[in-house]
Amino acid sequence: MGTFVALAAQIPGGWLLDAVISKRRAAGVAIFGIGVSAALIGSSPLFAIIVAAKLLHVLSSTILGPAIAAITLGMVGHVNVGPRLGRNARFSALGSGLSAGLMGAVGYFGSAKAVFNVTAMLAAPALFAVWSIREHDIDPAIADGGIEEDAISHRRKGLVDLVRRPAFLVLASSVLLFQLANAAMLPLVGSDVTMRASSLAAVLVAACIVGPQVIVAVLSPGVGRLAQTWGRRPMLLVGLAVLPVRALILSLTTNPILIVVVQLLDGVTAATMGVVVPVIVADVARGTGHFNLAQGLIGSATGIGATLSLIGAGYIADAYGTRVAFASLAAVSVAALLSTFVFLAETRPVEGDNRGG
Repeated sequence: MGTFVALAAQIPGGWLLDAVISKRRAAGVAIFGIGVSAALIGSSPLFAIIVAAKLLHVLSSTILGPAIAAITLGMVGHVNVGPRLGRNARFSALGSGLSAGLMGAVGYFGSAKAVFNVTAMLAAPALFAVWSIREHDIDPAIADGGIEEDAISHRRKGLVDLVRRPAFLVLASSVLLFQLANAAMLPLVGSDVTMRASSLAAVLVAACIVGPQVIVAVLSPGVGRLAQTWGRRPMLLVGLAVLPVRALILSLTTNPILIVVVQLLDGVTAATMGVVVPVIVADVARGTGHFNLAQGLIGSATGIGATLSLIGAGYIADAYGTRVAFASLAAVSVAALLSTFVFLAETRPVEGDNRGG
């Protein structure tokens, strides 16, 4: 239910965020919703309550990520958004790692219920951080992609312009193919490692999850800077090029330790895609007034690709084995790389053209 709601809410969530003037308040409401969902599960672990909490969490998350990106764009403008999003990705990875450690400790020394209560309490410092951003430091027009607030007819024209822009269509296709190749890779790795090294499976799978987060934290700021100096297209191609290498090696090896080492390459891909994709979205949505809707459309492409990846790779693994599944994912990743190389033009704005539509 959560997966389908998340997929369906991406586009309406982006549209709503475009319509809301204060992206800071939208982020605050989303954080509050996440905290409430955790508190509900911790206090009343009944099926109906858990379903309601899950849906609240999904809807809040649909708003929070794009709202942070919109706040970032509204604060620094199009020219400087790459390095800033790189720093955002570093703190996001560090937060994920610290959260995993904290929740593991709370669950081990406390209880499963305590994990949700601590999650709810962590919403308070997150709200404080958002409220510490001054509203007047965020340009509302730039946060929507650079359009005058009173140009309603221009907004409608901007939506048509957005969906017709070749760079946006190519990016959406590339993201869909990327997720089609990438989403199933970690579950397949976890299944393979569990079968081949059952005694160390928990440690190895944890390394597959935590290791890439460390790589993301280290590389993301550099990726943001290089996206500004080298360009968006070269960095996106680097991220896409790592994926077929990773999938090909996984299709050829059965060594659990080597599988974990190769999985660290996921951190390179995650750092690159996590920074460069929203930067390109900001570039191609510029002047349309629909930056957040564009994020929702790309989020839908992400969700569709990931869902099809899990279904398709799971079927292939069951029918023909994980080696064939990894080889299939490698083929799809090559298609994503080639289509991006052939059809995507550079989107980086020129220096000195930082504000406005």
